[in-house]
Amino acid sequence: MGAMVHDLPGWVAELTDPRRSRTLDELADRLVPLAEHAIDVSRRLQAQLNELNEPFKRDALYERVERLKARAGEALQEVNGEIEASGRERVERVWADWAERPGAADRERELRRFMDGDLVPALSRRQRDVAERVAARTAAALEDATRTLLTRVEELAKAVTDLIHEVLPLAREGLSLAGQISSLSTRARQAGRGPIPDELRKAAAGTAHAFDEAVARLELEWAALGARSATVRAALRGAEETAFSSVAEALTRCVEELAPEHVKALNEVEARARGLFENP
Repeated sequence: MGAMVHDLPGWVAELTDPRRSRTLDELADRLVPLAEHAIDVSRRLQAQLNELNEPFKRDALYERVERLKARAGEALQEVNGEIEASGRERVERVWADWAERPGAADRERELRRFMDGDLVPALSRRQRDVAERVAARTAAALEDATRTLLTRVEELAKAVTDLIHEVLPLAREGLSLAGQISSLSTRARQAGRGPIPDELRKAAAGTAHAFDEAVARLELEWAALGARSATVRAALRGAEETAFSSVAEALTRCVEELAPEHVKALNEVEARARGLFENP
């Protein structure tokens, strides 16, 4: 069977594998990269564990809750803007209808006095009432959504903490192995030059075998942890989006419930203004 495309050329192992060393110098030189490799993969694994834990730190949690509050506030502000716009539209419509009537200019002061003293304040009171009720419903929904979000984040944080405690010893194992390899390299240097004594050759073979197994485990864990990290990030985004969606849904339902009553009040206020048109 031919070599796979990701296989390295045969001479690579010939020049890097400590088990193929012929002299003490070669053995010492080839052990150094193994120690560096063990340190590198261990540190990458530790960095990934730190990155995995980052979203669960106090500041990140605070930012997530504040972001939810800010988005809810923006949605509420948008609804309040629509409520205010509906009142302005009615006032503008009253003025437009008045302007089309005969003699409107002569009675403009009368209408303005009525509008400013009666109609507009009544409209403002109605708008405030609706806005307060919408705000109260939104606040209650935000409180529930925040509580659910924090509960989900706490559950996820516990699972991540358990995972970190499980994987961290592997990263430390890699660093410990690197120390053993460096120590063996130092022994080889101190042994002088020439052929490798049987004791050192046996120790080098055992160390190289342990290195192969440890790095394979670390690399596999690193790859699996990358997939876990992506899943955790997606879960956190999903929990946050679901929390906001529940607030937005409550806000929408509240507006739908209050809309008929609000429109009725607007119609009544407009009808009062039209009554003034008919009664000199």
